[in-house]
Amino acid sequence: MNTDRPPTEELIRLLSDYDLKVGELALGLRDIVLSQAPDAVESLFRSYAVSINFSFTGKWTQGFCMVVVYPRHVNLGFHRGAELDDPKGLLEGEGKIMRHIKIASPQDLTRPYLKTFIRAAIKNAKSLDKERTAAGKSSRKDIRRGRRSK
Repeated sequence: MNTDRPPTEELIRLLSDYDLKVGELALGLRDIVLSQAPDAVESLFRSYAVSINFSFTGKWTQGFCMVVVYPRHVNLGFHRGAELDDPKGLLEGEGKIMRHIKIASPQDLTRPYLKTFIRAAIKNAKSLDKERTAAGKSSRKDIRRGRRSK
């Protein structure tokens, strides 16, 4: 587990409803995401599944990826996954925009392409953020101060 940024008590509480092995997969995948994006803002959401959304703005809609926890596995989801280069067809999903990679065992966390896709999603999100800023539609907030950036 990433000791630089331990999980919040709320996240641990939400994961306690799942099998320990699934919770460990979620925390391991969270660590991988944070290793690629240490400044990312995490947002927790619970509906039919627990979701840990990662963005640089604090907005779910501007996230670059998410960890979604299910009873028997975890997904690494990409908000704009259909836009990512995937010549080997590793990303799952048939929708217009979102894609995911299923993580069902600790061995799945060792796949080198996880970091590759996360970095590509970060690059895509930052590019879109620059486009929004150039168009005068920036919603980036300085989370620590609660003020909009200029």
